[in-house]
Amino acid sequence: MSTKVSDYILERLRDWQVEHVFAYPGDGINGLLAAWGRADNQPQFVQSRHEEMSAFEAVGYAKFSGRVGVCAATSGPGAIHLLNGLYDAKLDHVPVVALVGQTNRSAMGGSYQQEVDLLSLYKDVASDFCEMVTVPEQLPNVLDRAMRTAMARRSVTAVIVPADVQELDYSAPEHAFKMVPSSLGMAHYAPVPGDADIERAAQLLNDGKKVAILVGQGARGARTEVKEVADRLGAGVAKALLGKDVLDDDLPYVTGAIGLLGTRPSYELMQECDTLLVIGSNFPYTQFLPEFGQARAVQVDIDPHMVGLRYPFEINLVGDAAETLRRLLPHLKENKKRDWRKKIEKDTARWWQVMERRAAVEADPINPEYVAHALDGLLPEDVILAADSGSAANWYARHLRLRGDMRGSLSGTLATMGPGVPYAIGAKFAHGDRPAIALVGDGAMQMNGMAELITIAKYRHQWDDPRLIVAVFNNEDLNQVTWEMRAMSGAPQFVPSQSIPDVAYADFARTLGLGGTRVEKPDQVRDAWQEALAADRPFVLDFRTDPAVPPIPPHASLDQIEAAAASVLKGDVDRAAMVRQGLKAKVQEFLPGNSRRQDRPGPGAGRAE
Repeated sequence: MSTKVSDYILERLRDWQVEHVFAYPGDGINGLLAAWGRADNQPQFVQSRHEEMSAFEAVGYAKFSGRVGVCAATSGPGAIHLLNGLYDAKLDHVPVVALVGQTNRSAMGGSYQQEVDLLSLYKDVASDFCEMVTVPEQLPNVLDRAMRTAMARRSVTAVIVPADVQELDYSAPEHAFKMVPSSLGMAHYAPVPGDADIERAAQLLNDGKKVAILVGQGARGARTEVKEVADRLGAGVAKALLGKDVLDDDLPYVTGAIGLLGTRPSYELMQECDTLLVIGSNFPYTQFLPEFGQARAVQVDIDPHMVGLRYPFEINLVGDAAETLRRLLPHLKENKKRDWRKKIEKDTARWWQVMERRAAVEADPINPEYVAHALDGLLPEDVILAADSGSAANWYARHLRLRGDMRGSLSGTLATMGPGVPYAIGAKFAHGDRPAIALVGDGAMQMNGMAELITIAKYRHQWDDPRLIVAVFNNEDLNQVTWEMRAMSGAPQFVPSQSIPDVAYADFARTLGLGGTRVEKPDQVRDAWQEALAADRPFVLDFRTDPAVPPIPPHASLDQIEAAAASVLKGDVDRAAMVRQGLKAKVQEFLPGNSRRQDRPGPGAGRAE
């Protein structure tokens, strides 16, 4: 039997050691579906409930495996549905390849059913490489370049294959004019800056008396080197949220997340430093970095296209984070004056006391901060965490201390709703022997998560560790936007847009053969987490949390506080509880032994690399 183009595509994916393709079927990829049948489902076709979820699952797989995520969809609506997940990958610099069907070549340009100009549609999201296969001889080059470019650029690439081309007999490119041969593989490489740049950067850092380090996801492979540099310079280390798992949160000089979702010690670290070293981060919110002219700054990034964007850096070192720091370390002098480091450690220890007190504040019925705080001490050492966008991301950022082999991520730059559950699914296909936990709001759960519980039920028996916990912060409110309206606009809650129905999430999970329980009292929270972590199947925890507990930034400005107060005067329906909970939470920062500084940042979101 002859080899079809579709057969060859799957064969080439296997050659690239692709084990899973996250996808949804449709007639635009019927040729590929038939090839999957002939290939005994290798690589495995992982069926989501919606193409957007396929893309998110590919992103989660890529984030937690370090490999390329591959997703596939049919022509027209299927290709369109992939886009949000693909943009999530593009903006977070995650390698994902999209395989997309298209109508037959003979119908192109004829306003045919489901005909969409996919090359134009995908030219931005897959700007690094997007090609349509029109003859068999374009393969394997097009697919190889898509895989290699996704890895090299840490971005999205797309291969569009018309339905009739999938059914053609495959013929390889010949040794002939205008034929393009190809080869497999992507060699590891670690670029480094020149010696002169290393020496200049070392001199600048050695001159600093109060050094602050900011790390992002690009520093993940340089954990040991970052610790050595921080110790040598007596520096504190703040983390962008995509770099939350780069360094252990129980290191006394690690101040935690930076930005609006971040910590007071991280904010003060940046406000008071005289020298800044940024490693593998493209954190975009300048207002949370030192004032211009306050600090001399060095940036380390592997991508020359991304250096120098966020701050007036004096020196930009283009290179792999670990290799660059290894070359830098011999030139760094030990800072023997430890007053700066001691202050950082004292501030950080005090912050964690504040978090514990805030989690203990009574709420109606449950304080969402307590839900996350109770989990912190129960986290398995090899857990993988996925946080959805919304107020749940605040509690993930502030209350969960990652350490050791723990991994965590969220939609950092796009900050889209809905990736929490599919990220966790992707994580389980990457590491079926590790537990995964998704922290999601009830808005995200209703948008995407409930349907993907079906996907979890479908595939759960493939995973060696059965634990995939979906924790729903059920407050019947699109809470993050509600608070943004209050704090940024001084507007009261607009109930028609913000109020959402109460849904029996745990009951639905049980109908699928999963575990589930509804938690309505604070004294049930810890036991519920322990039950889910001990379960022999995926589990949904429906926590009934108080929407009036505010995600107050640790450095809230007077303007923001006044705006929230103004919303009360304008008739916020939840105003009494809002004021009560806001004051309770904020006062924890001003109890004896806590900093009384009044900080003044502008609005913004603390995510990105």
